[in-house]
Formats: sequence, C-alpha cells, structure tokens
Amino acid sequence: MNRRDPKRLQNSTRSVFFLIGILFALWSCLVPVVKAHAGLDDGALGLLLLCLGIGSVIAMPLAGYWVSRWGCRAVATGGMVLSGIVLLPLSLMHSVPLLAAGVFCLGVGFGSAETAINIQAVDVEKQSGRPMLSGFHAFFSIGGAMGSGGPMLLAQLGASPWMIVMGGQASLVMLLLTAWPGLLNQPEPDGGSGFALPRGVVWLFGLLTGIAFLSEGAVLDWGGVYLSGERGSFGIAPGWGYAVFASAMTLGRLTGDHVVARLGRVRVMAFGGSAAAVGFTLVVLSPNIPLLLGGFLLIGLGCANIVPVLYNATGRQNVMKTSAAVAAITTIGYAGILAGPALLGAIAQASSLTIAFGFLAVLMAFVALNARVTR
Repeated sequence: MNRRDPKRLQNSTRSVFFLIGILFALWSCLVPVVKAHAGLDDGALGLLLLCLGIGSVIAMPLAGYWVSRWGCRAVATGGMVLSGIVLLPLSLMHSVPLLAAGVFCLGVGFGSAETAINIQAVDVEKQSGRPMLSGFHAFFSIGGAMGSGGPMLLAQLGASPWMIVMGGQASLVMLLLTAWPGLLNQPEPDGGSGFALPRGVVWLFGLLTGIAFLSEGAVLDWGGVYLSGERGSFGIAPGWGYAVFASAMTLGRLTGDHVVARLGRVRVMAFGGSAAAVGFTLVVLSPNIPLLLGGFLLIGLGCANIVPVLYNATGRQNVMKTSAAVAAITTIGYAGILAGPALLGAIAQASSLTIAFGFLAVLMAFVALNARVTR
C-alpha cells in the first residue's frame, strides 16, 4: 500500500530520523539530572551510560531480524515508544539498579528504532532511484539541535525535568501519528532468517562505518578536552571545536544528496575521507586558531556523507539480505562509538591526545583509500 506513495514514504522516513534525534537530545539533557538524583560520581555515571550502549548493541542485530519478520513500522514504532516511555521515570528515579535497567531499556529502544529506520531509508532510496540517505540523516542532526534547544529554553523558564520530558513525549506522539502511515510494514517473504554475522564485503562496510562513527564520537568526547588541554595556549572556548564540526556536518548532509548525485559515491567517499584526514592533521599541527577551527570544519564536511554512502552500498550488495546487512553495519558502527572514547583515552594515556588525533587522521585516510568498494 504505502510503496505506491513515494512522497509519504520519504516524509515519514525524515520524521522518524528527526524524532530519534529529539529522543537522543532529551536523554542527553537528562544525564546531569540522573547523576544528581542518584548521587553518582563520574566513574559510576560512566558505568551507567555503558548500559545504554549494551542495550543498543544487543538490540541492533535483533532489530534486523524483527524487521524481516514484521516490517520497519512495528520495529521503529516499538523502539521509539519504548524510549519515550522510559525517559519519564528516568527523570524521577533515585535507585541505581532501577536506573541501570531503565537506561538499558532506553538503549534497546534507540538501537531498535535506529536500525529499523536505516533499513527503511535504504529501501526508500532504492525505490526513488536517486540519492536520499544524506538528507534523511540530516534530519537526525536537526532533531538533535531542536531537542537540545527546547529543553534549555524550558529549563530557563523554570520547567522541571519531568515536565520537559512530558512535553517531548507529546511531540513524539503527534509526529509519530503523522509518520505511521508512511512506515513500511511488509515483512520479508520467508519471514527472516534470524541473527546473521556480517559476511564478505559487509565486514568491510562495517569496519569503515565504525571508523566514521569513531571519528565523529572522538570530536564529541575529546575535542573539548583537547582544546582546553594540549591546545589550551590558544585560549579558545572548548565548545568551539564541536560547534564548528556539528554545523559543518549538518550542512554537509543537507547538501549531500545533491553532491552524491553530481560526483558519485566513490568520489564523495574518497574526498570525504581525505578531507577528514586533512582536518585531523590540521587540528594536530595548526599554528593558529583559524586553521585549527578549519580542521574541525573539514572533519565535519568530510564525515558528513561517508555513513550514508556506506548504507547505500550495503543496500546494493547481494551477499546478505538488506535487513541483516544494515543491522550488522549499524551494530559495528555503534560499537565504534562505544569503544572509541576508551581507545583514544588509552592512546592519550600512553602518549598524548595529539597522537590519538593523528591516529584518526590515518584511519580516515584508510577510509578514503577504500572508496572504490562503494561502486
């Protein structure tokens, strides 16, 4: 039914990416509240946040199987509803065991919804016959920005955390109702084949996705620390690096579909990986603030369309079913986000953050050298 209405499919896909961005932002705003309510120190908070990652990594490969049996609509909706419901008690809880269980469920919801909507996005792009994945992913960034700005404004007006979450839940319900008819609900003909490990070229797609996510997470987790520490002599506010990076990435994704259509996937991947590699090199070696911020700009622009191009390539391979392959590279990519902070921290502990960021430049050059795999 909904396959014959391409516009509705596309708008619903954008809406769900936007909603997941809002949900992520709402959780980000709740983290300091959770820490205060439970009286957690930084180490305990880190362990609590690990529950989110564990829930997501467990759910992502399972979500590929669920999509193959029940379609994207049921899995994406179920994941978002679970995440939205769990946020309210998380804003009120004080018990650490209950918080851990709630954060784990939040991770399951995030992982399920994100995997399902990426499977739908690949399918919708196939049906449209033109690049669309970068634009879809841009709506996640837009949702994240709006989901962060709204709660900050409400907090300044005196709203309590639970009231802010309830406002977000109301928005979730309204937007989800409008998106519902355009979510694919066709299971695979054989009902799915269960959890599948990556095979063949899907391993390489997963590795490249993990590197891209690792680089993005590095700027978020370590960019401010680097600017205030080893680059502290420049006297620049720590938040500037991520602000420039995030703005460049959003701009790159909003224009990415046009760029991919014009230049092709291989060139976009090669140029993107090279730009990010140069960007990390500038962050490490730049002698002044403009070049330093220019490095963050290049990282954002370079990374912007790598993951969408890899999802496109995953949807076109014939080694695995699309649902299983997309779930596999999403899981590996998310594992890169989880492992990234610890890996870079270990490198920094053994040497310095400068060396860690230099290592990322090498990894992004590796991505560029493997661009032809997306043909």
